[in-house]
Amino acid sequence: MNAELVTSNMMFLTAGSFLKKISWRKTAEILLYCTFFNLIGALIAGWGFAHSAAYANLTHDSFISGVVEMKLGRSNELILLEAILANVFVNIAILSFVLVKDGGAKLWLVLSAIYMFVFLTNEHIAANFASFAIVKFSVAADSIANFGIGNILRHWGVTFIGNFIGGGLLMGLPYAFLNKNEDTYVD
Repeated sequence: MNAELVTSNMMFLTAGSFLKKISWRKTAEILLYCTFFNLIGALIAGWGFAHSAAYANLTHDSFISGVVEMKLGRSNELILLEAILANVFVNIAILSFVLVKDGGAKLWLVLSAIYMFVFLTNEHIAANFASFAIVKFSVAADSIANFGIGNILRHWGVTFIGNFIGGGLLMGLPYAFLNKNEDTYVD
């Protein structure tokens, strides 16, 4: 879609900085801008979805409400672990799409990687922006435990750090290190 997702940028920009294609300062700037505008987009989309027919009758017992409440009740350590795992899955999907040639294999790898982070309710900053926004703009917001701005900001902050560790440090840096020579590989 020619759009920027902060979690894949964590991998690509970290790799680019390691390879000296972009400065670490520029990487930080882009990640902050991208995060901010992912939040703005998620708030707009969340408002729209919250007012759509599909979410008009959202309650405390609805799936998304339960997921948001569960996520906001997690400890910082668990959020960090879940965020690292989420961005490893997301970036496996991104790399699969970029590197795998066969269309069927590409589709299977991407869908399975994304399915895993969604199914396991791992912490993904942009996805959390959207799910939290849907709940915030719905009638169910007042019934969600720990749904205060301080707790939400704590959650998003820890998620961002975990996503950076997973995408930037565990995926981007090793990928850049292993591919630092610009030689063409011949089997």
